Amino acid sequence: MYSTFENKADIGVRGKGTSLNTAFSECAKAMTSIMASLKKIAPKKKIVLEVKASDTQALLVAFLNELLFIKDAKQMIFSKFEVAVEADEHGAQLKAICFGEKINSKRHELMTEVKAATYSQLKVAKKGKEWVAQCIVDV
Repeated sequence: MYSTFENKADIGVRGKGTSLNTAFSECAKAMTSIMASLKKIAPKKKIVLEVKASDTQALLVAFLNELLFIKDAKQMIFSKFEVAVEADEHGAQLKAICFGEKINSKRHELMTEVKAATYSQLKVAKKGKEWVAQCIVDV
């Protein structure tokens, strides 16, 4: 399950799931849903991303910012994410297969531009049986 939440001038994104992988995937969907309708993004092409960071919280921010970089540099937007997160005392890394397509102004009604994922209200944690991954994105 993904959702967004209000934060003064910016927007919060949150992903929840029974696994850390699902929480990261849902958080990416939440961010994408701010920019365009997920239903209008066809999973025609895939890109494989590998991201590393000092811990899972920094990894979430790095992952979301990498998606924004690809959106701007390659004009691609994604609607489906298969994420595999690994973490230990030396750091965290993820491999994500992102499914989407080139941005097409006729198909994709671009809404709010997301500039960056931030460390504000950053949280990656397990609560009971559910994982939560969230942060504020700068719009």
